[in-house]
Amino acid sequence: MKRSESAENYLETILMLKQKNGAVRSIDIVRQMAFSKPSVSHAMGLLRQRGQITMDKDGWIELTDEGRALAERVYERHCLLSEWLVKLGVSPEVAAEDACRMEHDLSDETFQKLKEHIQAHQGNPGV
Repeated sequence: MKRSESAENYLETILMLKQKNGAVRSIDIVRQMAFSKPSVSHAMGLLRQRGQITMDKDGWIELTDEGRALAERVYERHCLLSEWLVKLGVSPEVAAEDACRMEHDLSDETFQKLKEHIQAHQGNPGV
């Protein structure tokens, strides 16, 4: 199945909200992402069809193993890239925005090499 930046953003948001609040419903996603209820409802339907989330009769959302793996992959990229950009001198707001764009487009190979480089040069991010 083709990866979708939009789906990855929803899954990452579900993961972050679950970590923060312990439970997630569509309205939480609406508030967090500032999207309309119909847009979020449609996206949740697509994520259910893809087998990346489940939703119980009360509307509580859970990530499946596949959904969690993808969400954690994107979240790891976001955190690492954001922190690195801030260490380079980028403002936290701009770093978060840029990391959000970059996290979806880097190949696994490039991300892994960047991660290794950053970890090897923790005290000197510009190296």
